[in-house]
Amino acid sequence: MSNENEFIAYNIYPNAVTRLEPSPIAREWMDNTDFRFAYRCLPMVLANQSGWILRTLGDIRVYWFGGDKKTDIKIEIDGEQAANSVQSIFGSGVITFTFPVLFRTPKGINLWVKGPSNWVKDGIHPLEGIVETDWSISTFTMNWKLTRVGQWIHFKDGEPCCMLVPIPRTLAENLEPRFESLENNQPLSEEYNCWQLGRGEFLKDLEARKPDAVQSGWQKDYFQGRNTSGEKFQEHQTKLALRPFTDK
Repeated sequence: MSNENEFIAYNIYPNAVTRLEPSPIAREWMDNTDFRFAYRCLPMVLANQSGWILRTLGDIRVYWFGGDKKTDIKIEIDGEQAANSVQSIFGSGVITFTFPVLFRTPKGINLWVKGPSNWVKDGIHPLEGIVETDWSISTFTMNWKLTRVGQWIHFKDGEPCCMLVPIPRTLAENLEPRFESLENNQPLSEEYNCWQLGRGEFLKDLEARKPDAVQSGWQKDYFQGRNTSGEKFQEHQTKLALRPFTDK
């Protein structure tokens, strides 16, 4: 029986390997911040987990000579499964990852094909695209643009090279954006002013090394889904639990 929420990755070749999994919370640079401070930014933590990642199947090294031709990029690959998974197709310092899968999302759901959220990589930048995977009969690729000339860029074996984020089609264009003075929404204005005042006082106390502020370290209201009056938002999320792909 068909499930309207199914997200299917069809294997095109019987023996092909695809490393596809829910995106993890952890990022190496976030681990290395003082006291892992970066993980206190809840919007960033949720973005880290808001999709599935595809990992490389071997060590991949790319080098750009600086020209616009396809031959101006040199690619070296270690790993039998990774052979031909990365190519120079477009030139202009762009490399292309290909995957042996065809995705099918529920009706009305696109895939935002992008670089792994908050995954910093020096010398190369992910190029993003949106694919209508509820009807498309073709595969898609993931492209990265080299930004350094004359420098080897290394994708380690198992490193994330693509992130898939489902988004409802037409959601953004069906929204009705407008500017409005905050004063027109009195309850919201009062809450904001209360938050702003409390934030200012906390930062002053922290700078003055007052014990309560130092012990707290940071204000946790948003992280805990709580407004200035202490009321909690019931649908607040601090962690996502995406399901892994399983065999039928």
